[in-house]
Amino acid sequence: MLSQLSPAIRQYLVVTGNYWAFTLTDGALRMLVVLHFYSLGYDALSIAMLFLFYEFFGVVTNLVGGWLGARIGLNKTMNIGLLLQVLALSMLLLPAEYLIVPWVMAAQALSGIAKDLNKMSAKSSIKLLVADAEQSTLYKWVAILTGSKNALKGVGFFIGGLLLALIGFWWAIFTMAALLSLIWLLSIKLLKRDLGKSKAKPKFRDMLSKSRAINLLSAARMCLFAARDVWFVVALPLFLASQFDWDHWQVGGFLALWVIGYGFVQSQAPRLTGKANNRTPDGKQAVFWALLLCGLPAAIALSIELSWQVGPMLVGGLLLFGAVFAINSSLHSYLIVSYAGRDGVSLDVGFYYMANAMGRLIGTVLSGWLYLHAGLAACLWVSSAMLVATVLISLALPKHHSALPSG
Repeated sequence: MLSQLSPAIRQYLVVTGNYWAFTLTDGALRMLVVLHFYSLGYDALSIAMLFLFYEFFGVVTNLVGGWLGARIGLNKTMNIGLLLQVLALSMLLLPAEYLIVPWVMAAQALSGIAKDLNKMSAKSSIKLLVADAEQSTLYKWVAILTGSKNALKGVGFFIGGLLLALIGFWWAIFTMAALLSLIWLLSIKLLKRDLGKSKAKPKFRDMLSKSRAINLLSAARMCLFAARDVWFVVALPLFLASQFDWDHWQVGGFLALWVIGYGFVQSQAPRLTGKANNRTPDGKQAVFWALLLCGLPAAIALSIELSWQVGPMLVGGLLLFGAVFAINSSLHSYLIVSYAGRDGVSLDVGFYYMANAMGRLIGTVLSGWLYLHAGLAACLWVSSAMLVATVLISLALPKHHSALPSG
């Protein structure tokens, strides 16, 4: 069946399949670690800190990974990412008494490197599989890849909890490592050998983007994701558990459903952002959708401070925030692939996702610190301030009004 498809479609399916398989294990691993260490008596903040290196190494990996992808090819960086995830999973197969915090943090660091190598490779690959004139197809493929990834990460949360309940921590980790090993072997066989390899060997200093548009978009992305994670990663789960008396399964299940819905909206972004009017997104669209987000965290913060309808405002606000944020994220994902040059595309995409990872790291650290010292409302006010910064930066992004080519 695959042989009847065009080479570009076949490669897109291989790249997407790799990304999906990796994402399922990534979501499941996070839930397995959270639930397993929760059962061992760790509090929520201590568990969140297990993922600190996961976020930190995302910053480094995206910067170096983009340069590496341009030199050796995206097929190799994607396969290296899959292999590193297998190794990260294997590190957790030790007996329970050896799974001390530094060891688990090291495994999460390796998983973070693997995740960002895989993501950078997948997003960069799409640029090379679509002709420059086919911007409609490019936007659609990026939206599908990005949206499906987040939906599957939510599914991974459920799978992790289910595996833990059915077969226990060790066998759950072993099963995922074995299945991902098979995916890795298939990927080595099916991915094009020269995918994404730059014609000129880029130097290490070329990792920093020289494009004003990419630098601006990267700064906006950093603020955007810091604005989400400053209240979503640590503060929100703790608040739901402590103030609403939700048990661990309720918190995990709600956040998993949120991530799945978030991914679905991302995949539908082309329908919601102008494709019907025969236009591709530009800086003007990025400003508009970021502006829609700014007031949502502030409104939730105000309801908490006034003790007015806190439950409905928080849950409803989170759902609305997730939908609008998903469109923002999908727009940005299209714009970076569109702005990036075809030769050495991974350099530009890697630099951009380095900024994304930096935003997540800033948000994660601030989420724990602010919640401990000032509560969820303070996290939400900071989130709104970061979204205002996103809007101000996005005002300088390039604006165009080109019609979409067919496709």
